[in-house]
Amino acid sequence: MLPSIENAVHNYLVVVKDHDRQDEVIAYVYTNISPKEAYSNDFATFFDLSTVQRENVGCLSQFYIKEGYRQFGIGSKMYNMSMEWLADFDNVEDYFVFTSNGNDDALAFYQRKGFTISHDILDGFITVLRRKAEIRRK
Repeated sequence: MLPSIENAVHNYLVVVKDHDRQDEVIAYVYTNISPKEAYSNDFATFFDLSTVQRENVGCLSQFYIKEGYRQFGIGSKMYNMSMEWLADFDNVEDYFVFTSNGNDDALAFYQRKGFTISHDILDGFITVLRRKAEIRRK
């Protein structure tokens, strides 16, 4: 996660703790605004840079909910917080999320939230999902 934080223009982190279990971290989401070029390196090119018109992209880079805490709405709450934060940046119109191969629950979750599969990278190990930002009326 550190390279993402260092390359980002803006960072947003939400951590959820279970106070009944000595403040054990049970969920977190890391979201950022980054230059689109940050997603093209020797490791992988995460999307076709030519299809992104703006300089920066929004990305839900890390999303984790501990087993046993899923299905209680924590993920939706963290997702909504992240999307509200992303919406504050008028200069970003493309949002991306990356899911590991076989994580069908996460894939379905993001698709219910309006993301569509863009492509696979790293020989199918990662699925890239994309969504356009909603235009906010002020």
